[in-house]
Amino acid sequence: MRRPLDLRHVISPGQRDLIELANTHDFDRVQQQLRDLRGCTTPVNLHGWTTTTDQTTKEVVRSYRSEDEPSGRLLTTCGNRRSSRCPACSRVYAADTYHLIKAGLSGGKNVAETVRDHPRAFVTLTAPSFGPVHNRLTTDAGKPRPCACACGNTHTEDAPELGTPLNPATYDYTGAVLWNAHAGQLWARFTTYMRRALAEHLGMTQKALNAALRVSFAKVAEYQKRGLVHFHAVIRFDGPDGHTTPPPPWATFDALSAAVGLAVERARLTVESDAIGERVIAWGRRFKVDPITALGDGELTDARVAEYTDAKVAGYVAKYATKNAEGAGTVDRTLMCRPCAGRGYVRGPDHFHDRCTDCDGTGQAELIKALPIQQHVRQMIRTAWDLGHLPEFAHLKLWKWAHMLGFRGHFSSKSRAYSTTLGALRDVRRAWRLAQAEAARARAGHPATDETTLVTTSSWTYLASGYRPGEELLAAQVRHDITHAQRIKQEGLVPE
Repeated sequence: MRRPLDLRHVISPGQRDLIELANTHDFDRVQQQLRDLRGCTTPVNLHGWTTTTDQTTKEVVRSYRSEDEPSGRLLTTCGNRRSSRCPACSRVYAADTYHLIKAGLSGGKNVAETVRDHPRAFVTLTAPSFGPVHNRLTTDAGKPRPCACACGNTHTEDAPELGTPLNPATYDYTGAVLWNAHAGQLWARFTTYMRRALAEHLGMTQKALNAALRVSFAKVAEYQKRGLVHFHAVIRFDGPDGHTTPPPPWATFDALSAAVGLAVERARLTVESDAIGERVIAWGRRFKVDPITALGDGELTDARVAEYTDAKVAGYVAKYATKNAEGAGTVDRTLMCRPCAGRGYVRGPDHFHDRCTDCDGTGQAELIKALPIQQHVRQMIRTAWDLGHLPEFAHLKLWKWAHMLGFRGHFSSKSRAYSTTLGALRDVRRAWRLAQAEAARARAGHPATDETTLVTTSSWTYLASGYRPGEELLAAQVRHDITHAQRIKQEGLVPE
């Protein structure tokens, strides 16, 4: 029997907990479980069990109990797509998004390879102007122009004032926030109008168009420095049965480009409010439609390139699929006080409104005026918060999404027939792990099992998120090892 450790002389809680972990009955298993997380910053702690039984022989093929772990719980990855929250899990999400986009461009992952011959375009849609901002003019090649900003200065690429208004007093913050809040709906309307515009351009009815052609797409949202989202989309023409059939000969890139131009011009949303009047939500005048014609590798680091390949476009879309609004200088967490849902009050036992003690009646988990952000971003957050008090905008949930500057749509989405799904890619990884487990059973001399007769029962309970102090130290070492290995690989120092 182990003697209890006297660690009162160890001041650091992390070191004290690490010593306790090292003295468990199976410290190797503790380390292995942390290595399997691949550097996840906030793992999910679960308690429970799972058993897989062969219904034919009643033999228990696989079983697991979290109680058998040295720490008494199972740690699993958080799966967060945001790189600001969990770089490790966001890399997995980015890789899945890359393969999802690339499969829709060049085939694979159950997508016909003939899609590489279909008309494909890389489309960029932007927000309109809500007032002049500090900018850095560049040429089509991405090089800075000799002319200065309207303020009279020539800004560097990382200048903090880029994207901020030249005159904040006249900048339309209300319009900017409402545009972000309706950007997702505007995209949905754009896809509808694009199909209508395509039928008009080709001189046919929408019914005839839908019978002969299917429009597939995948898109991602990206924040500009001025705090407004814009969309990058891959749009592809397919035959009536999707990617397995070629589009008609008259479905060309020129027709696609013309339809996008008409849809950008016609897609509109009208917002009415007694407080701010009537607003029209529309796309900006600047948009791009570029053909995707070549196959190849590489990285698309800028939208101004000479040639768009499937790998470049997929990498560019995947990069922004893991981003949030931090690119615009805001925070990556909601500012809404959860106990009172941003109202500043809670309903007491007498059904009267009592001031929320968690936020002192402000409704804010963190005071907007105390956030370490630029004044331009602060004003957009404050405008979103104020608009959230108007009943006509209650459905936009601007309190909850104020930290996103009003945007509440999906950062990445696709049409159903574009390519595979993220769920299907996760299923492939799960099947691979099961195959590895089955191979281990075979090496141990156990008979092979028929997967069709297996039944799995399980019961799991959520405990918490995060590491113990000692586990955090071990996880930091895992992250360091992974980063070090990647750097060595990039520098070509891996031994042959």
